[in-house]
Amino acid sequence: MKVNFGVPKELKEGEARVALTPDAVGMLVQDGLSVAIESGAGVLSGFEDIDYEKAGAKIIDSAEELWKISNIIVKVKEPQKCEYKYFREDLVIFSYLHLAVEKELTDELLRKKVCAIPTEAVQTKTGELPLLRPMSEIAGRMSVQLGARFLEKQSGGRGLLLGGVPGVEAAKVVILGGGVVGSNAAQIALGMGADVCVLDINSKTLSHLDMTFKGQVKTCYSNPVTIAKQLKDADLLITSVLIPSTKAPKLVTADVVKTMKKGAVIIDIAIDQGGNVETIDRVTTLDNPLFEKYGVMHCAVPNIPSYVPQTASYAYSYAILPYIKCLGERGTFVALKENDELSRGVSTFRGNVTNEALAEFLGYEHTEISLLVGFKVK
Repeated sequence: MKVNFGVPKELKEGEARVALTPDAVGMLVQDGLSVAIESGAGVLSGFEDIDYEKAGAKIIDSAEELWKISNIIVKVKEPQKCEYKYFREDLVIFSYLHLAVEKELTDELLRKKVCAIPTEAVQTKTGELPLLRPMSEIAGRMSVQLGARFLEKQSGGRGLLLGGVPGVEAAKVVILGGGVVGSNAAQIALGMGADVCVLDINSKTLSHLDMTFKGQVKTCYSNPVTIAKQLKDADLLITSVLIPSTKAPKLVTADVVKTMKKGAVIIDIAIDQGGNVETIDRVTTLDNPLFEKYGVMHCAVPNIPSYVPQTASYAYSYAILPYIKCLGERGTFVALKENDELSRGVSTFRGNVTNEALAEFLGYEHTEISLLVGFKVK
């Protein structure tokens, strides 16, 4: 028995999301596609096996069996080492993978000739990342909720209310990167009454933020001087600068962190690609999100949307639905020929690295996807 899609349990520590919700499964089944769900895969997001059965999914008790019968594995986070044994030639893995910081995983995908499509790498003609967007929106909004909590004295913070009160000034929130994460963080921080400043290197992005928030959010061109100046007075720093398919740039040095206020908070949203902050030398978890260095509280949780797994699962599932439907209906080769956004997202294919930025970063030879599937990627 073969099925189009298999959804295994997420095994990464603290991961509570599921790749497909029952209603998304129902839409795929109605279109004649088949879905297998590992028993219990949706429980932490609030979805029981019976919900998936009613939607038309096959419930599989064994992870090994699920991987074996599935043509396309649909996940949220990258496979863990214990799952590498399930890899096989021409299996498709559709998931956030962050291969620039997962060299061992990349090597295994190449060795087993897996077609890996990192959802964070699927890209439109204009350079947008449609499958990264929903999680970035959630992470941006959640970062401010978390920051407000971490600024409380019991969390080790400065003991500040983010929005202050009449007669007492609000906390200063500095956001490094004005993209999807940054704009969503700015929206929530401003709504909570904080004093908000966004730094970015793109003048169009800064102009857009200024117009969107009607001048209520301060904007600064990002460079080492302005970063250092703004962080001296910051109570909460949120960083979110990513470069697709390569490691995130280190933009905040240890020397700058040392100048920050005692009890200030840093939340590095870019940590799943290495992070933007030099003093963050470890990944933290949802249960233990903070560590202190130089008197500053650091948060380096790579899966912040898992704090709200039901919201995040719905958002992820709806975003990926048209792409996996295309793969299921047309097959891998035809889908990659006909869907430019999918083809741009492929990172490994039949033992080759097809993402140029990833190949350059990890020192692999790059093979253009068009040479492997017989067409010219536009």
